[in-house]
Amino acid sequence: MPKPSLKPYLNKFNCGDAVEVMRGMPSESIDAVVTSPPYNLKNSTGNGMKDGRGGKWSSAALLDGYQDHADNMSHDDYVAWQREALTEMMRLLKPNGAIFYNHKWRVQAGLLQDRSDIVEGFPVRQIIIWRRKGGINFNAGYFLPTYEVVYLIAKPEFKLAPKANAFGDVWEFTQEMKNSHPAPFPLKFAERCVASTPGKIILDPFMGSGTTALACVNQEKDFIGIEISQSYCDLANERLSKHTTQDELAL
Repeated sequence: MPKPSLKPYLNKFNCGDAVEVMRGMPSESIDAVVTSPPYNLKNSTGNGMKDGRGGKWSSAALLDGYQDHADNMSHDDYVAWQREALTEMMRLLKPNGAIFYNHKWRVQAGLLQDRSDIVEGFPVRQIIIWRRKGGINFNAGYFLPTYEVVYLIAKPEFKLAPKANAFGDVWEFTQEMKNSHPAPFPLKFAERCVASTPGKIILDPFMGSGTTALACVNQEKDFIGIEISQSYCDLANERLSKHTTQDELAL
């Protein structure tokens, strides 16, 4: 039986279930992962999703979930899914690889969910704070959340790219407001993650509209995108085809 090859996946958006697609890829073949999974927001009790206010998203874009993903799993099922995905990412990483896993802490039923149940047991080396500008808070029980977190989950031999260790662990990037995807992260945020690793092959198993791919193109690195929604794959391909200029890197 022939060994799996990485070549069919390179520099393209692979439409399909993230875990299933990753299972077909060879072990220790990826230099780094930069990703932000769905946050299971419709399962939240405090952000306006349940009563139709819709939070901060334009035209309540996430009220119906994502294309092909309702974003409303039970908490236990969601945690199990994300741990399964992280396990596959770790299998794919080379011994000097790392995962930049962007997630969001939230208050659920009056208690903080810090995602420790997802990342427990994985080699989290550092937590980076992504400070966003703006936002809206429908819950009078806690202060307006203005940040998300990036778990740097690293294999033992991982080192940052030269000079990247001088960056602080609080990054400030404005939210992306001109992307038709309901929850994109900004290009400069993805560029910071991609530029911080010396690796040349970057995976995003929850690619969405393709922002990680654009960051890789800007830095002449190979990307592998996985996305379950065909419409988001089409959007990512459209963005990539129009992406002809190199933005200034957010270093």
